[in-house]
Order: sequence, then C-alpha cells, then structure tokens
Amino acid sequence: MKSLLKIEDLQIFYGSIEALKGISLEVNAGEIVTVLGANGAGKSTLLKAISGLLPLRKGKIKLQEEELNNVPAFEIVRKGISHVPEGRKVFTTLTVEENLNLGAYIQRKDIKVVSEAKDRVFNLFPILKSRCNQLAGTLSGGEQQMLAMGRGLMNTPRVLLLDEPSLGLAPLLVRQIFQIIREINDQGVSILLVEQNARKALSIANRGYILETGNISISGLASDLKSNQKVQEAYLGGAAFKKKNRV
Repeated sequence: MKSLLKIEDLQIFYGSIEALKGISLEVNAGEIVTVLGANGAGKSTLLKAISGLLPLRKGKIKLQEEELNNVPAFEIVRKGISHVPEGRKVFTTLTVEENLNLGAYIQRKDIKVVSEAKDRVFNLFPILKSRCNQLAGTLSGGEQQMLAMGRGLMNTPRVLLLDEPSLGLAPLLVRQIFQIIREINDQGVSILLVEQNARKALSIANRGYILETGNISISGLASDLKSNQKVQEAYLGGAAFKKKNRV
C-alpha cells in the first residue's frame, strides 16, 4: 500500500522538555490510522507538528514524498492536510456557515468549489444545514464537534487529522461521530485519529500506534492491537475484567 503521510524520527521539544522522542509512523492512502495513549503521551503534539504549528527539533514529515519541514501551516492546509483540534475550537461568535467558509479560505475565490464542499459537509451533517445561520456558540457540544469536522473538510483534504473527536460527548453521539468518520474515509479521505476511546478507535481503524511518554511502544494492525494483552489492560479495560472474573 502506498504511503501518503510519513513521519520519520520526529523529535519535538517544549523548552527543555522532550515531548516526542524520535517517533516514526505512516498513514497509507485510504487508511484510518489511530494513535492511542494516556494524557500527556504526546498525541496532540504529534498532530500539531504535522500541521506546522510546532517547530521540529529533528526528523521529517512527508506528504507523498514531499517534505513538509519548515512549511508554513497555511501551506500545509493548501497541500491537503486538515486538522480538527481537540476541544472543537469553533468561532463561537460566527455563524455555522461563516465557520465553514473559513475552512475553505484558501479556495474562497472559487465559488463553485466552495459550494460543492459545503454540500458534501451538509450531506454528512444535515443538522448543520438546518443551523446554517445560527451562532456556533449556541450549538450543543455534539453539533460543535460536527461543525469542527465539517470546517476541516471544507478544504477537501487528502489527510484529515482528528484530535479527540468523541471527547465529552454522550454515547449516542459518540456512535454517530464514529459512523461519520468511517463515511468520510469511504469517500477517499485518509485519517489520522487521536482518540481516548480506544475501543471505538480500534473498531474503525486499519492500523494503530500506542504512544507512551513520547515513544511508540506498540504498533500494528488494529485487530492485533485489540487482542494484545498490554493494550487490553491499559486501554480496553482488560485488567478490570480479569479482576472481576477472579472475584
């Protein structure tokens, strides 16, 4: 399978603190790849580095063999990588439609392209169409997450970076969000998914990486990670399940 996004020996520092310690990973064309790990493991740092929001101390980031080191963040968006940040980060004082228009900023002069992108977003998230003129700050948490994802799709990306899309959502909305992630992938968008809900993430991913204190400790097919004892105990409730059965 052809590599689309490739990370090689990536090192990121916050001052004197080494957040990522020379990690390597890749996302092949058409894949959903998930990165799992505890809080503070470096997951969000990884996505920010790919997006050009953090300087690299060492390593390479490549999109279809084109090196993205030192490329400004807005140019990385132009090249086809969109980042949906943790916490949604919608513009609360702007309407739903204005938020979506900002997602298409780099192609704003092509009205037809923007209109077609918006139609695709409304097909994925019908609720956003009905809320089109509503201020984003008045939306529910789930609707804001949909808006953040829709805004990221307005650039028609090749790779979508998703940071904790299910965080803080009710179980019913979590299921809906993961169904939509799968549908986005079915439409040809490769996805790098950072997610605290390991069970859900592995249920839709092709492959996964476990990130622990800035290092990748385990990687492999999602099906293999689900059956890995260490992954089960740390992220899938395996330890609790075994303890319950011993009682």
